[in-house]
Amino acid sequence: MATDIIQAISTNLLSPAVLFFGLGLIAALLKSDLKFPEALYVTLTIYLLAALGFKGGVAISEAGIATVFLPAVAAMALGAVIPLWIYPLLRFGGRLRPVDAAAVAAHYGSVSAVTFITATNYLKGINEPYENYATAFLAVMESPAIVVGVVLGKMSLGPQPGIFGGSLRKVLHEALLGRSVFLLFGTLVAGALCGKAGMDRVEPFFVGPFQGVLALFLLEMGLVAGRRLEDLKKVGPFLVAFAIVLPLLHGFLGVVVGKYAGLSVGGTTLMGVLAASASYIAAPAAMRLSLPDANPALYLTPSLAVTFPFNVGIGIPIYYAFARYLVS
Repeated sequence: MATDIIQAISTNLLSPAVLFFGLGLIAALLKSDLKFPEALYVTLTIYLLAALGFKGGVAISEAGIATVFLPAVAAMALGAVIPLWIYPLLRFGGRLRPVDAAAVAAHYGSVSAVTFITATNYLKGINEPYENYATAFLAVMESPAIVVGVVLGKMSLGPQPGIFGGSLRKVLHEALLGRSVFLLFGTLVAGALCGKAGMDRVEPFFVGPFQGVLALFLLEMGLVAGRRLEDLKKVGPFLVAFAIVLPLLHGFLGVVVGKYAGLSVGGTTLMGVLAASASYIAAPAAMRLSLPDANPALYLTPSLAVTFPFNVGIGIPIYYAFARYLVS
């Protein structure tokens, strides 16, 4: 199994998307003036999420709701419970303030769409089939952890008027109607309604350019992650270790859940990848809104500067090797 993992990591590191990520990382470390316009970054994000959601919706229409229901519920439950053990670990093991522990827990219970896309790219590269409706798992896992994390953070501040009124309504709005979640769900529904006939019409746009757009987006993410590396001094060795060890544990847990939900090796890998990933788009926006006292360096730096590069470069092949060992 160790040999398989090493070979899989080597294959992944030499893929175009990961190499572009490494290029962005190096550019940031060397202080290059390479920079993406904000409008281009947003456009690439919208394209990737729309393509991913639409293709997932088409797959759901072909597979049927009955097939998707059990693994989707398992994914949602996994996203909701992960923050519940991360919070006390950070609170008492890492000695973080309650509000900071809750914010970090929300990030690590939620998911990274780009890590998921990179994982599907990896599986295609090694010709490992997977359930195309797995996008539904991504869609349902992003919000529950954010809501749980915000509730934990609010409860830690003691009794306050409106915690379960206006404040909770705001976080639910952000968690359920934020850009990434809304776009994923919306295009998922559109794809499910259109079916294969609809995909045939947009395939030249959503399928052909996808790999190139992903490579450009990961170039930008490499730049962002590289600029965040200096913040590692602020988060301390505990959070750096946490940002590597916890994703591994969650990845293995996700693989186990995927196996018992009846998924294939590829689908089980994706469930593990989602469980191991950490949000750096939806969760930060929700934390800024609902837990403004939380320190962004503590919740954003580990997820973006440590967990994301680790998963993209090394973690995904490890979860795949474990899924193949467990399911095959």
